[in-house]
Amino acid sequence: MLDIRHVAAHPQEVARNCEIRNMPADVEALVALYRERNAKLTELENVRADSNAVAKSMQGKMTPEERQQTIEQGRALKLRVADLEAVVGEIDPRLDTWLRTLPNLTHPDVPVGNTDDDHRELRKVGTPRPFDFQPKDHVQLGQDLDLIDFEAGARVAGQKFYFLKNEAVLLDLALQRFAIDRLMAHGYMPVVTPDLARPDILEGIGFNPRGAESQVYSIAGHDLCLVGTAEITIGGMLRDTILDPDKLPIRIAGISHCFRTEAGAGGRESKGLYRVHQFTKVEMFIFCGSGTADDGRMESEHFHDELLAIEEELFTALEIPYRVIDVCSGDLGAPAFRKFDIEAWMPGRQGGSYGEVTSTSNCTDYQSRRLGIRAYGPDGGKPRAVHTLNGTAIALSRGIIAVLENHQQADGSIAIPKALRPYLPFEQIGPR
Repeated sequence: MLDIRHVAAHPQEVARNCEIRNMPADVEALVALYRERNAKLTELENVRADSNAVAKSMQGKMTPEERQQTIEQGRALKLRVADLEAVVGEIDPRLDTWLRTLPNLTHPDVPVGNTDDDHRELRKVGTPRPFDFQPKDHVQLGQDLDLIDFEAGARVAGQKFYFLKNEAVLLDLALQRFAIDRLMAHGYMPVVTPDLARPDILEGIGFNPRGAESQVYSIAGHDLCLVGTAEITIGGMLRDTILDPDKLPIRIAGISHCFRTEAGAGGRESKGLYRVHQFTKVEMFIFCGSGTADDGRMESEHFHDELLAIEEELFTALEIPYRVIDVCSGDLGAPAFRKFDIEAWMPGRQGGSYGEVTSTSNCTDYQSRRLGIRAYGPDGGKPRAVHTLNGTAIALSRGIIAVLENHQQADGSIAIPKALRPYLPFEQIGPR
């Protein structure tokens, strides 16, 4: 959520920001409502002061006529106070609801646009492997090696659900442990989060738990939703908390199941494990200060670099070629100030192509304002909203795609990358 004072001071900038993020809003009307609220609040404070003054004057000596006149004056002022309180009480929730619809501000280096073609490629790392045989996609590999059962998943829960089997189960667990060990070495505290959260926590993080466009599963008869990412539950851990600045940054690595009602459009690129209704993910999250570093950049920008570097470290260790994308303005979503994606090379796609495997976002103080997460100033000064950042370490479904397709062998087996071998009792899967 943006600071309403910033919105009021820079309405044209905020309106333009909404436009480039494909989330147009009537900022002028919002600012007009805010100013109306402030005018009524000022009037309310003045009338309260007058009312208090009249009440105090009743303690002095008065003629009966003067006392009666003062009583009537006091009664009129109290009625006016009640009227103004009702007006302000009606405006405040409207203002808050409206303000929550505005997206975060946007980093000046973010490319402006609304399509995949508008993203900026920052770099490519690793060279796609030249196969001397026709590579299979992960669906075919999973079938040939008896690793993934989509048909049983559909019978039990519907399309886009699946069973992992045999070595794929151990590979899934190995990827989790590999990611957690790497993150702990970087100072991240491991947690296993709830798979459920209250709707107001989802709203605070910036997810829409209700409405036709929601991608959230809601639990019938309960005020709870299945989470789409551990970002939701980790961000909610410190709701309505004032932090000691000496304890910042707080780095957390969370493991959770993730649930998405909309599994994406059909087509070859979305088949199999790439877009599913349920998967497991290891998520990184940082709470940090909102100050400026020595180089003039926000402190959170440096932590954003850290999250991206860790994501690159993980996929480099897994021997997966990838590219880094600076996501365009129209695809940032509401909370992100800036977002980087890593797209892994997936040779099983038609002709081979890159597919998103991780995303990391700097959400500045957008989420913390909505959730009431603050930290005291350097010398115990007035608390300020902290900055929050998140990043995917490993989304297990897509991590498995990348490992199976990039490390497949001519005989149909899968070679296990060296970084995962300490976590597995085998160095290859198959051949059958």
